[in-house]
Amino acid sequence: MHAGLQNPGRRPLRQAGAAALLAVAGWTGAAWSAPVTFNTALPVAKGEFVFREQFVLDQSGDDPSGADRDRTAWAAVSVLGYGVNGDLALFGVVPYVDRSLDLTVGGSRRSRSAAGLGDVALFGRYTVFKDNFRGGNFRVAPFAGVETPTGDDDESDAFGRLPASVQPGSGSWDPFGGIVATYQTLAFQIDAQASYRGNTEANGFEFGDVARLDASFQYRLWPRDLGGGVPGFLYGIVEANLVYRDENRTGGRDDPDSGGTTLFIVPGLQYVTKRWIVEAAVQLPVFQDLNGTALEKDTVARAGFRVNF
Repeated sequence: MHAGLQNPGRRPLRQAGAAALLAVAGWTGAAWSAPVTFNTALPVAKGEFVFREQFVLDQSGDDPSGADRDRTAWAAVSVLGYGVNGDLALFGVVPYVDRSLDLTVGGSRRSRSAAGLGDVALFGRYTVFKDNFRGGNFRVAPFAGVETPTGDDDESDAFGRLPASVQPGSGSWDPFGGIVATYQTLAFQIDAQASYRGNTEANGFEFGDVARLDASFQYRLWPRDLGGGVPGFLYGIVEANLVYRDENRTGGRDDPDSGGTTLFIVPGLQYVTKRWIVEAAVQLPVFQDLNGTALEKDTVARAGFRVNF
């Protein structure tokens, strides 16, 4: 639209709203809308912290084996990030997990479960490319870290040692890494990530390595027109997670009933203010190509908040 045709009474409101929105982004990268299911390339300001708590319900119950298996996992995942400088951020991830497996054996129903501290992950993320432009920015940041064996991996019940999928911890040191890119504007944000985790052996068992591609699109739903005095911003989110898991190994042999490929579509909402975010999303498996009688996902629900200080 030609400048002479714009409503001059609306321009100061739009400019004030844009300034407020940019102030939210400038506080720390975590105070902007961000992916729910993976990381972002936006920075954590030097000397600042960001804390994230996310509650996850993971259910799997489509069982082709005939054993009528039903696996449920609850998790409270705490993340603390620290901005070393404008490019380098360090993160620690501490999960508390509660896992259960119900199955039918010999005509009777068994329930096996365990709860406790999971495996703590430590990683760093470094910005290798950044382009700040009017009303937005673009960043690319590789990351690398390790998942440490802090969770118990030898829990037992009346039926003996629990299977590895129920144990709170894996018992192994598992390195991971990848790269994430973020394109941010006043109206929307796009994030994309490629990552790989190499799982190692412990107690004669090894989970399959995991490779994944993730994408997220976040769009400002409210306010549609920027204006002064807005306390926060509501974003609609659509994400996609393409996850490939290699076969597990037991005693040095591949388990043909494990691993495969799953594609999730993830709708969600975020409410963003200068200091905090609340969010909720549901991961829906729209495609599953699993090996043998591997248990299929039903749904994964996520809800949480973020605070920077």
